Amino acid sequence: MCAALGRAVFTGKFLISGASLRPIDPLILSQARTTFSLLVLLPVLLAARGWQRIKLPAPDLIRCLLLGTLGVAASNYFYYVAIQRTNVAIAIIVQYTAPVWVLLYVVARGKQKISLQKVAAVGCALAGTALVIGLIGTKQTAGPAFRLDPYGLLAAVLASFSFAFYNVGGHSILARYDRWRVLTWTLISASTFWILINPPWKVLAAHYGGPEWTFLFVFSLLSVLGPFSLYFLGLQYLEPTRAIIASCLEPVFSIVLAAGFLGEILHPIQSVGIGLVLAAIVIVQRPGKGTSVQDSVVVDPIE
Repeated sequence: MCAALGRAVFTGKFLISGASLRPIDPLILSQARTTFSLLVLLPVLLAARGWQRIKLPAPDLIRCLLLGTLGVAASNYFYYVAIQRTNVAIAIIVQYTAPVWVLLYVVARGKQKISLQKVAAVGCALAGTALVIGLIGTKQTAGPAFRLDPYGLLAAVLASFSFAFYNVGGHSILARYDRWRVLTWTLISASTFWILINPPWKVLAAHYGGPEWTFLFVFSLLSVLGPFSLYFLGLQYLEPTRAIIASCLEPVFSIVLAAGFLGEILHPIQSVGIGLVLAAIVIVQRPGKGTSVQDSVVVDPIE
């Protein structure tokens, strides 16, 4: 849903009381969603727990800061740039190749052994992505539903790398701390990073009105605070084989909503590509022969 909402505000198709919102820059959308979420979450946690139950030792604090900047902030920004420059289908499916990058990482680190199952997963993901972005079987003149924008495609790939990074980093730190503490510090890190990159006076210079700021506030709660909280809970407790089928519904719903409400047309060959990528995700995260469930890596990108 949030992917379709983002695309709607980028293209001026989001209506409030019959009037469309002004297009919102992906940078400000990414900045507002983490900042507003932090402003809501931090006072609640301080009142309920106090500072002592939120603070972290210096080494883990640095890990959370890296997780917030290179993971959350980078993945959010590049993901929404990809949605703006291409379409929802391309952005979210390329993002969902993140499990492949995690797989290659854990194999390179010797944490898992290469197998026919893993090779098949990588092949499915690459073939599916090629079909979705139109490298195979779809002409670039196929119409407005398909736009292979090089910068948008690069942004989608960078988003998938960032998603993979915070999945690997988040999984390890959540083994030691509860999700609220980790979420708080990743949001502090991301918000501070955005203030340095895009100071408040630059945000105010965009001259957004009440409807735009209302949308940004509600959007931040829908797309960050709720999903991140549930996602971090899943990283702590869910087994990959139980989580992955449900996670694969996200790109399906996003693409269907974009088609229904924004008129984004999906070509049959791109539908085949989506199926291949989703199949690759399931294959990647199924425990292979001699691999326990606990050794598998759960990766579910969040918007």
